[in-house]
Amino acid sequence: MWFSGKSDESGSTPQNGEILRKEQGIPKKEENVQDILNTVDFEPEKLHPLAGLNKDIEYLDLDDEKLSTMEGSGNPILATRGWGDDLCYGAGTVYVLGLGFGGLRGFDEGLKSLPQPKVDPLTNKLRPVPFKLKLNTILNQVTKFGPHAGNTAGVLGIMYNIINSSFDHYRGKHDDWNSLASGFLSGALYKSTSGLKAMGISSILMTGVAASWCGLKRFVAHKQAASRFEN
Repeated sequence: MWFSGKSDESGSTPQNGEILRKEQGIPKKEENVQDILNTVDFEPEKLHPLAGLNKDIEYLDLDDEKLSTMEGSGNPILATRGWGDDLCYGAGTVYVLGLGFGGLRGFDEGLKSLPQPKVDPLTNKLRPVPFKLKLNTILNQVTKFGPHAGNTAGVLGIMYNIINSSFDHYRGKHDDWNSLASGFLSGALYKSTSGLKAMGISSILMTGVAASWCGLKRFVAHKQAASRFEN
């Protein structure tokens, strides 16, 4: 103690220990990131309480009770909950298909319309066409036919689904006659400003597409029934 003139080693402070280590040449232990993290009580849910980090994963399930119960509305390809699902899925699917097929046609047209090499008047030799010019020609044709076909298919899909859902609501059931009539009317309405000939051609084509869709659904339903019977 200070009044006895003796030093109390047991009462040494951390500062004295640091000075002693420096005098004896003992290096100080360096702390790394792991040491710091081990000394901290880390709880992720306290960082953002509203995020729900302490909860289990929640899954979004399609409730079977919410599916359409209308007669004949059971779709073997994709289960839907009503005309809204049919409208979104139908319009989106035909738009992507139209965009793809239109892009393929544009690619073919671009290959046919590639610029040809010309003769150089100075050297009398064929001047090669730059690759960028060829690529630009193909891309122009793809962007010309692709979006046009996609937009046309999307509009027809929206019109078809609206008319088809109206028939379903009016008749109280869904069958192939609704689909065929919807295809005919949507094709005629789409070309209603282009004359009777264009309306007739468009109606026949859309009726054929609707018939193909009905045949595909029947085929898939038959295959599913056969597989369930075998099992």
